[in-house]
This record gives sequence, C-alpha cells and structure tokens, in this order.
Amino acid sequence: MIRSMTGYGRAEAAAARLALSVECKSVNHRHLDVALKLPRALGSLEADARRIIQSAIGRGHIDISVSLSPAEGGTLTPLSVNIAQAREYSRAAQSLADGLGLGDDPGPWWRPSLDWLIDQPGVLSREAEPALSAEEAWPLLADALGRALADLVVRREAEGQALCQELTLLHDGLRAQVDVMAARAPSAVTRRAARLRERIEALRGEAAVDEARIATEIAVWADKTDVSEELARLHAHFDQFTLLLRTGGTVGRTLDFLLQEMNREVNTVGSKADDLEISQAVIAAKGVLEKLREQVQNIE
Repeated sequence: MIRSMTGYGRAEAAAARLALSVECKSVNHRHLDVALKLPRALGSLEADARRIIQSAIGRGHIDISVSLSPAEGGTLTPLSVNIAQAREYSRAAQSLADGLGLGDDPGPWWRPSLDWLIDQPGVLSREAEPALSAEEAWPLLADALGRALADLVVRREAEGQALCQELTLLHDGLRAQVDVMAARAPSAVTRRAARLRERIEALRGEAAVDEARIATEIAVWADKTDVSEELARLHAHFDQFTLLLRTGGTVGRTLDFLLQEMNREVNTVGSKADDLEISQAVIAAKGVLEKLREQVQNIE
C-alpha cells in the first residue's frame, strides 16, 4: 500500500505508579529523519526506541515526544522547599521597602507574606520526573511507542490511498497526451517528407536533381525526427509506474526517479517534433508531469 509521509499518532500506557504518553508527528523528508525527545529518566532507552521507529517508518521527518507522569492514584514525588531562596526574597523585599521609606510604616502590608514567598520561583519545587529503572520503564515505552507508530502508519496509509487515486488520474492524463503524440507521429513524418521534397523542388528550378539523393536526405531527416523510441520508452515507464502504485511500500524515491525519466523522454519528443499538435501534447504532458512530481514528493 502507498503511504503518505504526513501523519499523526498518539498512545498512552500506564502501570501501577507511572503513566507514559507518546505523540508522533511526521512530514515530508528525503530520508528517514527522527527527532526523539525522551524524559531524562528514559535516556538510556533511546537506542532501543529508535530501533522500533526505524522498523515501522521508512521515510520522512518524524517528531516523537515522550512524557512521564504519575499514574492516576499514584504517589507524586515530594515537594522540596528552598529556605535559602525564600530568605533571599524576603531580604530583597524588605530592602525595597526601606528604600521606599516604608520601614517606619506601622502597617504590616509591605512586609513579605508567606503566600507571596511561596509564589516566588524556586521556593517550592517538585522533581519533574519520577525515579524509575529501565526494566520498569521499557515495557511502558515499547507498548505506547508501538501503538503510537501504528496509529501514525494507519493515518499515513489513509492519506496514501487518496494520493494513489490522484496519481492514477494524473497518470491516465499523461498517457492520453502520449497517445496523441503516438497517433500523430506517423502522419507528421509523411508531412515533413512532403515539405522537404517541395523545398528541394522549389530550390532546384530547372536543374536536374538525383532522385536517389532526395530520397536519402528525406530518410536522414525522418530518422532525426523519429520519436518512436522515445514513445516506446514512455509506455514502458507507464507500465512500471502502474506496477509501483499497485505494489506499494517505500516507493516514493523510485517514483520520483521514474518521473524524471519520463520528463526527459517528453522533452526529447518536443525537441524532435515538427508538428503543432505534437508540440501542444508535449506542453500538456509536461504540465501533468509537474503535478505528478509534486504529489510524489508526499509519498514514503
């Protein structure tokens, strides 16, 4: 199945005292580029986590964020009090009051209250991450990460299916333009030969001209302007393109290369063509190819 490189996935896992959540976001990228953000307590598990990611995703830029929290009903890490910092805030507040001439004011409102001190940064703090061992954390991480990636893949496949339908329609449009070129090519060769003969006849006047030489020149010109090989290669590329869409998998780069080859063949037809309808079909085909390449950039 064709996959898009854009998607989102999320999953959670919980144990007796811990809850873990994983969020995955992916966008287009030429290769697999993983940005993994783990809590400090899970840092030793990064290599194992990356192996799970690489087994699930073939291409794209992936942002993965993992967070830990106490499980519902679990025990929070204890609060710590920074007495020295609280004293520093208190001294600074009283120094400010003295500087403003409030030190002799009998009212207590200017003095730092306990509520005010508690609200100051660094006075009260809680350890952000619970302490835990790798043996306790890994089953949670592997479970949540695997399900978040599966969710991501499902969404990438759903978008990939829509991309496949769009690519099929564009591909059919490109085939139609090449069919116009193929249908027009034989009569174009005949018309070119007739025009060349007319020009030679006009130039020679009453002078005798070797008919065999004229036939040779017409044959050389016809060979230089023949596009049958390019059209045959284009049809072979079309068959390969259709096969890749049906096969699926990580085919984005292969499809992009195939479109480059198609573009090269269409350009060659355009440079050889001496026919208005073929030239118009070439222009239309190049427009379709550009749309195809834009869509293929989204495929894994």
